[in-house]
Order: sequence, then structure tokens, then C-alpha cells
Amino acid sequence: MFQDIGLPEVLTLLVMGIVIFGPDKLPKLIQDVSGFIRKVRNFADSAKEDIRSELGPEFKDFEFEDLHPKTFVRKQLLGADEDPLGLKEIRDGLDIKSVLNDEPGPAMTSAKADLTKSAAPAPGGAPLRDGERPPFDVDAT
Repeated sequence: MFQDIGLPEVLTLLVMGIVIFGPDKLPKLIQDVSGFIRKVRNFADSAKEDIRSELGPEFKDFEFEDLHPKTFVRKQLLGADEDPLGLKEIRDGLDIKSVLNDEPGPAMTSAKADLTKSAAPAPGGAPLRDGERPPFDVDAT
């Protein structure tokens, strides 16, 4: 939740706390806030235990994290450890680095060579050389 808070932000909050509440009241305020957080955590933990005990023994492996939408979809639609849709094979077949570097992947190299052999010359000009960009038409965009 607070992974993006760095040292400058913490120091700014500390200085603001000292200015607003004063150095004599700040330790008491920190104790009160930490006590409140501890009570809320204990309340949440006891509520989870009450729910688990009320659900009965058939739900003993129930986890509240399973109710998160991403986890729920992953478990219910895609299976826990299975890959019924074949997404792992597709993911493994993609070469993201070559796409980001504008390089053709291994499967695309042969397909590109076949296309360049059979490609007709561009209308009104010679065929493009390897790596050459096509002309840009301002009126067409």
C-alpha cells in the first residue's frame, strides 16, 4: 500500500508533525495511532477467524485472498495450475525483446523473407531496400 513512499516524504511528514503538534505531543500521538492500528488489525483477524469457524469444516482451506478479482479469475476460469486455454504456449512463443527493439523474431524472419521475394514494386517507384522506410504521405493522414 505504501511502497512508493520514500525517505523525503517520510521526513516531510515528520517535520510537518513536529510543526503542527509540537515535539512534546508528538510521541503521545504516535502511540495513540499505533494502538489504534493494532486494535483494527486484531478486530480484522478475529472477524476472519469467526467467519472461518462459522463456515464449517468444508471451508477450512478458504482464503480471503481468493476473493480478490485477479486471483478469483485465475483460479476459476484458468484453473489453479492448469493451462486449459493454452496461454502459456502463446506467452512462451512471444519474443517481447525483439518486438521492443523493432527486430523480427525467429519465426518472422523467414516469413518476412518470403514476403520480400514475392512483393511487387511499389506503385510509381522501385522496391524498398532492406531497412528503408516507405515514403510518408502527409495528405493521407
